Amino acid sequence: MNVISWTVIGLLLGAMPLAYWLAQVTLGVDIRLPVVGDGNPGAGNAWRAGGWRVGLPAALLDYGKGAVPVALAHYSWGLTGWALVPVGLAPVVGHAFSPFLHGRGGKGVAATFGAWTGLASFFGPLALGVTCGLFWRIQRADGWTMAFGLLGLLAYYVVWAGNAGIMMWKHRRDLRKPIGLRPDLLSRTPGPGD
Repeated sequence: MNVISWTVIGLLLGAMPLAYWLAQVTLGVDIRLPVVGDGNPGAGNAWRAGGWRVGLPAALLDYGKGAVPVALAHYSWGLTGWALVPVGLAPVVGHAFSPFLHGRGGKGVAATFGAWTGLASFFGPLALGVTCGLFWRIQRADGWTMAFGLLGLLAYYVVWAGNAGIMMWKHRRDLRKPIGLRPDLLSRTPGPGD
């Protein structure tokens, strides 16, 4: 499997309006209607329409369609670096512009958390969630919450990149040396347990 295959898989999974379908099947409600919420076919409106019994599974499904293809591409098939950029974006793009809903998909919040879990395991989504939670507590506009949350995620990675930069700078003399095994490891004779 390559980048194109995983991108297509992520796009197709992301495009499936699982929260919308779940609400249709369990509640018989079109969660895009203004009476339900903000016209979004995502997990937030599924939660508003059916409470946690519909909203939680909808959120997990939307999260999973972002996490699964990215995590499989990354951890099982070994895609790394720039190769993961289209794979990580694909479920979010599919969710936001779903062809199943004539290009009018959801906002992609749960799919974004899922994709970042696939990319960064636990700590990336934790940084995103904590930052979103803090900003949601001080203001109520979801757009600003997500914008500041994503900036918090970026700051998390900038801190780690800064930390890596400091370590490389402080070890710059050692980094000029060629990589090699320690002499004491080369001269060691194997013991009975080796």
